[in-house]
Amino acid sequence: MASVAPSDPAFAGQAFYTPFGLRAYDAIAYGFNSTVLWRCPRGRLVELYDENVSARHLDVGVATGSILDRCRFPVADPEITLMDLNPNSLSAAAETLARYAPRTHQANVLEPWGLPADGYDSVAICHLLHCLPGEMPEKAVAFEHAKSVLAPGGVLFGATIFGTGVDLSAAARAMIALSNQRGVVSNYGDGPEQLDAALAAAFPSHRLTVRGAVGLFTARAG
Repeated sequence: MASVAPSDPAFAGQAFYTPFGLRAYDAIAYGFNSTVLWRCPRGRLVELYDENVSARHLDVGVATGSILDRCRFPVADPEITLMDLNPNSLSAAAETLARYAPRTHQANVLEPWGLPADGYDSVAICHLLHCLPGEMPEKAVAFEHAKSVLAPGGVLFGATIFGTGVDLSAAARAMIALSNQRGVVSNYGDGPEQLDAALAAAFPSHRLTVRGAVGLFTARAG
């Protein structure tokens, strides 16, 4: 089972997700931040899932599972695997999605995932990259790991909050500064150009669009 020590750079990005924090997560992250600060409401993320989610899906960085809870799967009984470093998030999302009997898998996205090769037709990494430590080239190892578990023709998709290269309101800049200072996010150097380059290195066939301060991406496995 994966674990992370408080001294690990990855610790701060997932430390908020206590049982108490998760009860407030949707109201904070989607009720206010996504709509007001990042200008990319939860409905747009649900649309991204609707367009790309498959019958064999892996969700990485699951929070409460509220996006998966709202999206439309192409089949009535999808095979869902939930992956996260934080066991509280895994428990909360598994409870939200109990009707699908999802599998849970605790792992660090920056380390080998320990999941079967070619095991999934879709992988989502949604609102996780900005929480990872380091610059985009360091975070991009997650794309290589995703590619290793995607079946031929499978799709990686997701979203991340940019800290540069997009139009940010004064309130958004203040929140990004505070969150970076606390180590909750690490995205000062994350912008569309950096994300596009990281995707291109792993997936020649990819697409990146910007909505507000958020990058929405898809990439297709060969």
